[in-house]
Amino acid sequence: MPPQVETIVLVDADEPRREQLQHILQNAGYTVRAAPCANDGLRLVLNDPPDLLLVCANPDDPQSANAVSETKQLPGTSFVRVVVLTAGNSSERARALQEGADDALSIPWDEAELLARLRSQMRQKRASSELDRKARNAEESYQVAQTAFQALAVTEKMTRDAFSLERVLKIGVGALLALSLVIAAIFLLFSRSAVKQNRQAFAIIAQLEHNAQSQEQLLASARRLRQDPANADIMQEKEQLQQQSQALKQKLASPDGGDVKELRRQLEETTNRLSKLEGSSQAAELIIRDYVPSVCLIHVSVAFNAKESGQRVRYGGINSDGSPLKDSDGNTIYTTEGRAPEVRADFFGTGFIAGPGKILTNHHVVQPWWGSDELGDATKQGLDPVIAEMTAYFPNDPNGVSLGISQISSEADLALVHGDLSELHRPVLNLDTKPTAAVSGDPLISLGYATGLDAILARAGDQAVEQIVKISGGEPKLVLAELAKRKLIRPLVTQGHVGDVLPDKIVYDAQTTSGGSGGPLLNRQGGVIGVTFAIVRGFGGSNFGVPIRFAAPLLKH
Repeated sequence: MPPQVETIVLVDADEPRREQLQHILQNAGYTVRAAPCANDGLRLVLNDPPDLLLVCANPDDPQSANAVSETKQLPGTSFVRVVVLTAGNSSERARALQEGADDALSIPWDEAELLARLRSQMRQKRASSELDRKARNAEESYQVAQTAFQALAVTEKMTRDAFSLERVLKIGVGALLALSLVIAAIFLLFSRSAVKQNRQAFAIIAQLEHNAQSQEQLLASARRLRQDPANADIMQEKEQLQQQSQALKQKLASPDGGDVKELRRQLEETTNRLSKLEGSSQAAELIIRDYVPSVCLIHVSVAFNAKESGQRVRYGGINSDGSPLKDSDGNTIYTTEGRAPEVRADFFGTGFIAGPGKILTNHHVVQPWWGSDELGDATKQGLDPVIAEMTAYFPNDPNGVSLGISQISSEADLALVHGDLSELHRPVLNLDTKPTAAVSGDPLISLGYATGLDAILARAGDQAVEQIVKISGGEPKLVLAELAKRKLIRPLVTQGHVGDVLPDKIVYDAQTTSGGSGGPLLNRQGGVIGVTFAIVRGFGGSNFGVPIRFAAPLLKH
């Protein structure tokens, strides 16, 4: 049976404002009966009590100001919620609350906040009505029992017997009434517990949102990472050294170049570093040229469902500037009702083509709540994280590829996802599963999107970054769309050595960080020997990869 549409009686003497409010409420799904004055509104309430009375009170109109107290005194209106819109200041709102209003807002109002408060009052009204229904059921049961008792007492003998029966019935009905009260008390306790649990869950969501970066933070992060040499890949470092060498040569050729001896020393040092880098990276450059196009950035957008209702967690409303509606304490308002945007948490990782339409990555990339303390706490507080969207972005491709999970490994932190890669024409990376593929001390190349969006933005120019952030508003999905359109997405490439090869992990020292998870680890022959899965923070000599042999069972399907 479809849910009953809730009814609101609207009282407002200002016709344009009354029509505006009526339009807002009807668009929100409510049935609205409007009246131009308090007397007409009270007649509507008395004739057919609504779920809520919304009164636009004017301090200069005693009739509208008294509508709240009069409504509370009308017979049959005890469960009607009353919300007052007052043109006065905080003292007028306080006066409305003292006269019995359930909530009060100032005029002009914020549409999202108004609807959020009305929904809150409707929830309280439904809870009160449910308790009243249970109490009336208990009372009706008692009356039925009394009627049955009187019907049985037809004869004198039956009357005598009825005395004892009456006592039994009274005890039974009393027990039934007591049970109803216990059920009502449990309902109240459960409701309060659910509210408390929701608040805790929403606090965790708020913390996840705080981890997201604003437009200003994105710009600052990009500038900071651009200045950090640890975030330069092989090709970028070579370009920087070549530019530095050229600048030093120009200074030496200039009569005003400065200290010639110091300039020659710097040039010699730069030339030696460049020669060493060129000597060690010739093979690496061939691998990079062939394999970088097949390494993608994976964006996973996580939404949240309330376990009890299965409904999606949303913002309580959106302000005119696009920011979420906040309460008087500055906290974001969340709800599981209405049509406001869903609450999302964004996560990033790396993947690579391991077969036709197949991308290999980590389990914790495609299901970010797996092994996550933050998202694990949200689950404990009654929320189910779910994948709302998962998209792969490949270098030099202006479009993202929608992904779905094919299989998750039961042995290691690996997962296989699928997508339509038929238009990309990218090579499948060669997986080297031989026991001699990974040897301690051998050189190794790591490909991945370490630090996610920050590192990609850091490698773009200042002007491009500012334009992208301005167009997207800092929204991750829109930032990625702009980066892909401008062909600015490519993985970070770093070199290092295999430190140790263990049965369940490869230890290596190539630079990487959060966001590089799921990226391929390549030996000097260009074979994939592992998949990055963990970073030891504060100890740069040890990062971990899953040996590629663990991926074999996934790729058989």
